[in-house]
Amino acid sequence: MYRFRLLILLCLLTSTQAWADPPPGYPFVPFDEGVVRARKENKPLFIYFGRFGCAWCDEVNKKTFVDPQLKSLLTRHYVLVYVDAESGKRLRLPSGERITEADLGVRWRAFATPLFLYLLPDGTELARVPGIQTVEDFLHYDRYVREGHYRSQTLTEFLRAAP
Repeated sequence: MYRFRLLILLCLLTSTQAWADPPPGYPFVPFDEGVVRARKENKPLFIYFGRFGCAWCDEVNKKTFVDPQLKSLLTRHYVLVYVDAESGKRLRLPSGERITEADLGVRWRAFATPLFLYLLPDGTELARVPGIQTVEDFLHYDRYVREGHYRSQTLTEFLRAAP
């Protein structure tokens, strides 16, 4: 009887497990696929680290990512990658190493979500932006990346000088 109850409990726990979702309507791809596409298309990566149950991720999804201008800008100029910071889903790094999405989160220090990273196709980090962001915030980050300001100043310096 004890084994039967334990089996039922395990089934319930695994059947209710949910993964985090990226904002609807965006062409987010897994990390390993995104790296290949970024190299092929010579576009920077926009990586969104989220997780199931993250109220701040939900707020950004519902209040910021619903903006059509932002959606157009991000999908046109970046390869969009979504990483579930707590997932055990396996992926392959460009080096061939296989790790989980959670391990990737540790490597990129995604200890709190949401976290947004802008990377060059070779993996060079251009900007790291934690927390809830507005459409206006993302427009500034886009200018920082696409206009190449990262070459001569930090994101903080750029934002201080931005009109």
